[in-house]
Order: sequence, then structure tokens, then C-alpha cells
Amino acid sequence: MINPLQMSGKTVLVTGASSGIGRSTAVLLSQLGAKVVLIGRNRDRLQETLAALEGRQHHAVPFDLTSLVEISPWLTELVETIGPLDGLVCSAGISSLKPLRATTPADFEKEMALNFHSAVALTVAFCRKRIRQPEASVVLVASVAGLRGSAARTSYSASKGALMAFARSAAVELAPSGVRVNCVAPAYVKTEMYDAVASVLSPEKVEALVKATQPLGLGVPLDVAYAIAFLLAGTGRWITGSVLAVDGGYTA
Repeated sequence: MINPLQMSGKTVLVTGASSGIGRSTAVLLSQLGAKVVLIGRNRDRLQETLAALEGRQHHAVPFDLTSLVEISPWLTELVETIGPLDGLVCSAGISSLKPLRATTPADFEKEMALNFHSAVALTVAFCRKRIRQPEASVVLVASVAGLRGSAARTSYSASKGALMAFARSAAVELAPSGVRVNCVAPAYVKTEMYDAVASVLSPEKVEALVKATQPLGLGVPLDVAYAIAFLLAGTGRWITGSVLAVDGGYTA
């Protein structure tokens, strides 16, 4: 039986792997046969993800992605140990709820640093020939907030919109060298980030919002992980510069 999602022999680095979409993606990739490199700030939570993976060839590497100038030398040193990468998944991110009138430049800088600038720095470092395999794939986790407006989420929306614009241009530039760059854009998914929003607005309000805007209801991290795996594997070999909405019908 043919499995076009099979990723045996592939090595994929996943950021934000300590929870949510990043963790679910890492687990799925391990089930598909990939060697997974887990990146996150919390060592203990990375170890929890590591314990959930299938196989024993994986790595958990604590690293603070807001240390932007350190990303390139850190990745170079990492690849010297684990070998060239076939895929990069940028899932690390933060979100906030704050009215525009109360949003400060520091708020924008904080979200842009992790949600956008770290993903850019990783992609730039990843595309060097000694870091990755001749044919490689980058998947950036954006958000429907970058496609449609959302009150009190201006800094988050801006960071995700920038990520999608970056992916399109990077895809065009890197295609001749064998690197594909795509985004997934989730709507509300049952993660810790969702729980944080619910704690601010109240669970009832968020549940009503999801019911009104997502015809297929609330997603789970695995829903997004499936889409990421599709773009990483051979199933996505003719796709680059795309934004795949994984949103329960939100953008419809």
C-alpha cells in the first residue's frame, strides 16, 4: 500500500514543540517515520513531547528564538550534530488581546519578534546548502487573523500577515534552489492559546464566537498537523508560496 505522506529518512525541525500545534505536529511526523528535532524554551515540556514521539532517533533542544542574532550560528552547530534538514516547521508564537488604543510599540515588537522575525531568521539560516537537503520544505504557522480583521488583535494579526507576505516572496526566490515555502493559517484551535483567550473573554463568549464563525466548529491541533505534514511530504512537492487555511470554514 502506498502512503504518500511517508517521511522515513527525513529530518524535520519543529519550533514551538512543547505544546499545542507544534507538539501535535512533532508527534504526527514521528508516526510518519521522520526524525524530529524539537525546539522550545521549556526543557521539561520538550521532554514531555519527546516521550510522546514514536522511535528513538529524535532530539529535544531548548533554545530561545527571540535571541535572533544567535539563530544562524546555533542552527549551524546543531546541523553539524544531527545532519542536514529536510523540513522546517515554525510553530512558535504568542498572542495577546489588547485594544488598539492601549497597544504600545513594545507590544508590537514582542509579538513581531517571536511570530515573525524568528521565523524569518530560521528560514534564512535553513535555506543555506550546508544546512538542508537539496530539496526541502518550510512550513510557517500563520493565522486567519492575518487574512481577516479581528478586533483587539492588531499586533498579532500584523505579525501573521507579515509572515504570509514573507512566505510568498521567499517561495519565489528559493524555488530554483529546491526549497518550498508555505503557510498554514488556522482559526481557533483547542490549544493553550485558545484557553488564554477564553480566560480573558470568558469561555461562553469564545464558544459562541467559534459557533458563529467556524461552521465545522472548534479544531484540535492534529487538524493543523495533518495540513503541515501534507505540505512537508511528497504530497506537497508541487506547492509553494501558498497559504492553506485550516479554519473549520472561518474564511468561507
